[in-house]
Amino acid sequence: MKKMMRTFKPEKINRIIFKISGEVLAGKKGFGIDLKRVHEILSEIIYLKKKGYSIGIVLGGGNFFRGASEVGDEINRHAADNVGMLATIQNAIVLSGMLKCKNYPTEVYSAIQVDRVAKLYTPDRAITSLNEGKICFFCAGTGNPFFTTDTAAVLRGIELDADIIFKGTKVDGVYTGDPVKDENAKFISKISFNEVLAKELKVMDMTAFSLAKEYNMPIKIFNINTPGNIKEAVLNKEIGTFVHA
Repeated sequence: MKKMMRTFKPEKINRIIFKISGEVLAGKKGFGIDLKRVHEILSEIIYLKKKGYSIGIVLGGGNFFRGASEVGDEINRHAADNVGMLATIQNAIVLSGMLKCKNYPTEVYSAIQVDRVAKLYTPDRAITSLNEGKICFFCAGTGNPFFTTDTAAVLRGIELDADIIFKGTKVDGVYTGDPVKDENAKFISKISFNEVLAKELKVMDMTAFSLAKEYNMPIKIFNINTPGNIKEAVLNKEIGTFVHA
């Protein structure tokens, strides 16, 4: 069992998993890939890589397809989730390719078989790549419908013995309510999994939180839309909300 980390300690972190939504990759365009925004994200990832961190990235696919959409409403959930998994593979291939053009070795692992474009994910293969210094992309979610990429990020973190999951969102972290709807909602810098689950603070999928709680996988939730926050979330105690056992 992983040793409990009740306080965020940057100096204790080496292997990290980032969860980045597809919407973030779309930037201001709202659909597809905003290359300017992606270059900004990758520059921060490269900065952390140069600092010696072992990095895995789980991508969403909402910039290409969302189940809660006009098309998604016309097909069953299983089919919609399959299309969403394919969207995450597209994102992984693009970001991996852009990093390779910058001379950073990468590997793309898919939870479903797409042999021509990505390796089939297994923990052993992924750990080998991470140990080789590659930035690894984990796509196609868990490989199953009905599970979010939030849950996939936590699952990969557990399987790969990561120190922490970093979840990028549109807000600064966890609040007592929805800060978009409630002007009185207060920011929470540190909170336990039990409190998050009891209060149903839905900044991340509840299944993901439950899995993280069971396996003591800490999560830091931060605003990925603030310039520099990807690296600052890792290096700075004051950025984001630390969720712990």
